[in-house]
Amino acid sequence: MQARVQWMGPGQMSFVANADSGHAVVMDGSAEIGGHNLGARPMEMLLMGLGGCASIDVVMILQKSRQAIQQCVVEIQAERTDTDPKVFTKIHLHFMVSGKALDPKRVAHAISLSAEKYCSASVMLGKTAEITHDFTVVDES
Repeated sequence: MQARVQWMGPGQMSFVANADSGHAVVMDGSAEIGGHNLGARPMEMLLMGLGGCASIDVVMILQKSRQAIQQCVVEIQAERTDTDPKVFTKIHLHFMVSGKALDPKRVAHAISLSAEKYCSASVMLGKTAEITHDFTVVDES
C-alpha cells in the first residue's frame, strides 16, 4: 500500500493526498496555522478512517450472519492530549444500526470482532488511546 501527499504551495497549509486506489482527498490545517478550511484536518482523517474501517467490518459480519441490516452509522468522539504530540487518549464509537428484526447480541458481537480482531485502525489507535464502543439498534420491521 502506498500514498502520496503533496503540498498545494506557498500561502497554503493544504495538501492533496492520493492513494493506490486512485482516489484523492484534500487535507488542510486549521486557520491558526495558515489553513483555509479546504479539507478535513489530518487527525480528523484518522478518526474517519477508524469509523470507516470499523463500519465495513460490522456491516460485513452482520451480512454474513444473515442479519437484515439496512443502515449503519457510527458517531465518534475523541479526546487528545494538550501537548505535542497531541495523540488521541480516548475514543468512543457509538454505532446506530438499523434493520429488520436485528439481533442485538449479533450486533454486539460484530462490533467486538471488529474492535478486537479485524479493524486494523482500531488495533493501531488502541496502542495510545482507550477505545470504547456502544450501540443502538433501530428496528425497521
